[in-house]
Amino acid sequence: MKLNVLVACEESQAVTKQFRALGHNAYSCDLLDSSGGNPEWHIKGDALEIAYDSSYDWDLMIAHPPCTYLAVSGARWLYNKDGTKNERRWLDRNKALHFVRKLMEAPIEYIAIENPVSVISTQIRKPDQIIQPYQFGDEASKKTCLWTKNLPNLVHTKLVGKGEMIEWIDKNGKTKRQAKWYYDALSKAKTPEERRTLRSKTFDGIAKAMAEQWSEAVINDYTITKELFNLFN
Repeated sequence: MKLNVLVACEESQAVTKQFRALGHNAYSCDLLDSSGGNPEWHIKGDALEIAYDSSYDWDLMIAHPPCTYLAVSGARWLYNKDGTKNERRWLDRNKALHFVRKLMEAPIEYIAIENPVSVISTQIRKPDQIIQPYQFGDEASKKTCLWTKNLPNLVHTKLVGKGEMIEWIDKNGKTKRQAKWYYDALSKAKTPEERRTLRSKTFDGIAKAMAEQWSEAVINDYTITKELFNLFN
């Protein structure tokens, strides 16, 4: 059985490719052009418009809403140096939360929303699961939260080391500690857009687990529903 899968807010096609490898009709969707090498699997446009368009007949959606205004690490920008509210930042955060709510309410039977530790947990609801790349075969740390609808928690596939951490002194003389992959990626970024892309990296192990485990769960549900329908009709 082939599923119609929407991977919203994904230009890298990391998750899309894993579903495609299993034979499913998976499409990435983003306001940006695809950088994943398969533009024929990419829909450039508004993720909400695509998710709410019934003509696509989506079975499953995995969404990666931009975390710029959602991540708790950005909370310091909500207030100006003089203690007054940064009104623009609050407005952007509220727009981001509205976007997430609309994704969660999309008319699709199976949904997963992925984001780092963010205000989604306090402003909408707590995540159904929190995972790390090192639980799925990638030696790296990046706490990832999942909000799901009708999907099971992901089962860890391969526990490995948590990845190298580095420390450095920031411009204010404070000692900072960060995952090396993240530090290296941001150091190489030349523009804010590149930093956002690198920050939102989906590791291969997690992408593969999403594709394998969630497609199996959806297909099993469809099979059971069909069997029950045939039994009572």
